[in-house]
Amino acid sequence: MKLLPLVILVLNSFCAFSKIPHEIVYVVGCFQNCMTDVQFEFDGEKILYVDFEKHEIEYKVPGFIELTPSEVFGDMNVYKNAIKANKSCPLALAYLIIEEKSPPEANDPPENVLYPSEDVQPGVENSLICFVNNFYPPSIKVNWTKNGLPVSEGVSLSRYYPNDDQTFHQFATLKFTPREGDIYSCTVEHSALERPITKIWEPDLSYPSIGPDVFCGGGLALGFFGVAVGTFLMVKGHHGQ
Repeated sequence: MKLLPLVILVLNSFCAFSKIPHEIVYVVGCFQNCMTDVQFEFDGEKILYVDFEKHEIEYKVPGFIELTPSEVFGDMNVYKNAIKANKSCPLALAYLIIEEKSPPEANDPPENVLYPSEDVQPGVENSLICFVNNFYPPSIKVNWTKNGLPVSEGVSLSRYYPNDDQTFHQFATLKFTPREGDIYSCTVEHSALERPITKIWEPDLSYPSIGPDVFCGGGLALGFFGVAVGTFLMVKGHHGQ
């Protein structure tokens, strides 16, 4: 006989018999063999239970309590409520069995990439895109910083889009104007992450000198010219023989 989790309800704590607080606990136990156990406990000791076969309440009152149990619990509709609990147990068991067979779906942590939408030119407005991919459930939080300080202006977040593997992707965007030395970051928070993940990006505004390129281009042109002249002279000499 397998006992599924008990539904336990603490009804009250009181000081009726002494200055020390006492606790009454109402317990409903649902079993897979369609049996239901309904009982009251006083400071951890059973003081009554419901016998569904006899259709009555059985009392097990500790000796130190000098009260008539029926007088104490008479106004609590114990048996009536036990019948309701007995009828509810099959539904509760069915729900628990379904939950055991269909555990919650596993969460998938996101991955993110940070890149500019256009070629970066100094002083020309651009957009940074934080592409967040392969996450489930579809709920993320994205925070931006510039030089270590939070940024909220020029920020937008697209709707989430489904992937073929039942995960999702989303785009976060930050409008910015490239300046030398600026550093930007995109931080993503998600329920599947133990800690947020952060990507950092800074504009590369250094351009190489054109001298070597011109020199290489000129040298290459002269080389082709020399090969052409040499070939022309060889052909001319061959025909002149």
